[in-house]
Amino acid sequence: MEKILKAAIEKGASDLHIKAGDFVRARINGELVTITKQALTPDQTREIAMRLIPNEKDRQHIDRISDYDCSWGIPGVGRFRVNILRQRGSFMVVLRILPIEIPTFEQLRLPPILLQICSEERGMILVTGATGSGKTTTQAGMIGYINQHFKKHVVTLENPIEYLHRDQNCSVTQRDVGNDTVSFTTGLRAALRQDPDVILIGEMRDTETIDTAVKAAETGHLVISTLHTRDAITTISRIVSVFPPEEQEMLRIRLAETLRAVISQRLLPRADGVGRALACEILIVTPAVRDCILDPKRLEEIQRLMEQGRDQYGMQTFDYDIMDLVRQGLVTYEVGKTYASNPADFELQMRTLAADGFGRAQAPA
Repeated sequence: MEKILKAAIEKGASDLHIKAGDFVRARINGELVTITKQALTPDQTREIAMRLIPNEKDRQHIDRISDYDCSWGIPGVGRFRVNILRQRGSFMVVLRILPIEIPTFEQLRLPPILLQICSEERGMILVTGATGSGKTTTQAGMIGYINQHFKKHVVTLENPIEYLHRDQNCSVTQRDVGNDTVSFTTGLRAALRQDPDVILIGEMRDTETIDTAVKAAETGHLVISTLHTRDAITTISRIVSVFPPEEQEMLRIRLAETLRAVISQRLLPRADGVGRALACEILIVTPAVRDCILDPKRLEEIQRLMEQGRDQYGMQTFDYDIMDLVRQGLVTYEVGKTYASNPADFELQMRTLAADGFGRAQAPA
């Protein structure tokens, strides 16, 4: 097992799929490829699942498990986020490979405006995107930056704990939901009594967690969390729509007062075939954006405000960031157009840039 994991890490894999009746597969550069020559038996897969479960009580009841999340590590090899599931009556294990070192903003290719965003004293910062778009890694980079540059108490609520943060300038308290606390909501309410400056919530999954998170931001804490939404505007709509109609107007007021920034992410296949490139949309809540949050009829205006606020506020839309990736030759024009929010506008903009002679990877004339 250790040899397989080492081989996957050396090949630059992001995930490992272990399933009864199949070869071990690794996700490398966004594609699943086989890395073993022999299929696993149900007993072998069960034994691997048993080894990965950290809790003795859970191991004793392994045959009752249908879905199980935990983290696991091998000294000198790496750490992994583990999901154990059942399919066709047998076990399957999916491992997400986690870097041991906390990544920096430069390594992640995150824009410099994040330095300012992470310096906020209070309010809410949301990192959004589809599953596997790097939200957890960006959050880890943000906590790493705060840990290096400020003297604060950081409380994280995660399921499971993925990146391990050593105490540096900050005191970092990491709580595993399910082991260290019963639920996100329970842990979040308790965190408010633990003298925190920064609270990281692995995911805002329900109305109660969102409401408590907003309260934490209202009471002077910096709250960082994630949502599975595709862009900044959708993020605001999703948060509001979770609440009953009679509560939505008040929620808009609270959100307009507490939200500081939304960072939305997409990972694009690189032009050289090695790894993936990060494209991100950055929304900074300015007074004009705040007015749009308060009025649901004006929500779509936020797109224009992001486009106009690039130089002054450090905002950017997905399409502008993807155009930068294409101009730098990091992704191809075809890939950029596929991942753009508005492919028609993206094509027009790229044709204009190509006609002006900008960029190494230009749109076809």
